[in-house]
Amino acid sequence: MPVYRIFLTLIFTFSVINLSFSQRISREEYILKYKEVAIEHMEIYGIPASIKMAQAILESDCGNSRLAREANNHFGIKCRNDWKGETIRHNDDAKNECFRVYESVEDSFQDHSDFLDNSPRYNSLFDLKPDDYRAWAHGLKQAGYATNPNYANLLITLIEENNLYLLDQGVNVTYSDIRKKREQISDSYGSAKVNVDNYTVMIDRSSGLRTGYNNGVPYILANNGDNMRSVAKAVGISEKKLRKYNDLPYSIPISEGDALYIKRKKKKSENGYLLYQVQEGDTMHGISRKFGIRLKNLYRINGMTESDSINPGLQVRLR
Repeated sequence: MPVYRIFLTLIFTFSVINLSFSQRISREEYILKYKEVAIEHMEIYGIPASIKMAQAILESDCGNSRLAREANNHFGIKCRNDWKGETIRHNDDAKNECFRVYESVEDSFQDHSDFLDNSPRYNSLFDLKPDDYRAWAHGLKQAGYATNPNYANLLITLIEENNLYLLDQGVNVTYSDIRKKREQISDSYGSAKVNVDNYTVMIDRSSGLRTGYNNGVPYILANNGDNMRSVAKAVGISEKKLRKYNDLPYSIPISEGDALYIKRKKKKSENGYLLYQVQEGDTMHGISRKFGIRLKNLYRINGMTESDSINPGLQVRLR
């Protein structure tokens, strides 16, 4: 081969190498780009933002891995039997394994949350404190999320080296001002407190919203003509998030006087209530709403599933 061709080949090769390195996403860039997504999912699902961010960094190599670049798969989630979307083959624990393909990175973050939230083997994680990233890291490893024996320590190191634990405090959450406003509502509005069942209701004279707290969780009471979209817009959160907070599918409408939680309900009763005797017409969803307890956790506390029915006189445990 002539010398000039060799020279041109070398120039082209080094140019490609330099281009690939220049396009590589740094860890700092990755965190800045996706931290708000991690925080939002923490608010909705209770998965520590630090854990979600560390897993994404580790599994996707800050978005630089083949699965991340070609499949938008940032958490290394494999196909499994229930996956109906597109797939990609990639060598992992075995050769040519099947992995999920997503239309966007955000879809990957969403599927990761759904994956943990809906998989029974991860149920115990949601009984942990949402800011206990160490316990979550070890819990993920014990539940079999990854085969690497050092997986928990890798996550913890990433969290502590990059101060990701600050994300668990909601740093830079875009809706923090709205949340703060809701939490600061008091008699300064000139409102009268009214007791309705287990609720403490206040009227925010500045906005017309009837707001209050139940089991330490802020909520508003729906007015006549309200729907989930209008309520979500009034408090500055998405309708999807509002429905998640209230365990409400899109098929269920709301009525005047319904208490709609604007933050995630608690895992158990923290108001001193231990048991509730089922009355005629009660449902587990209604009891969950009445006491400000997540529906999934209420079923779990009582060793029940959604297919189980309840009858008047039954004692339902609240913690």
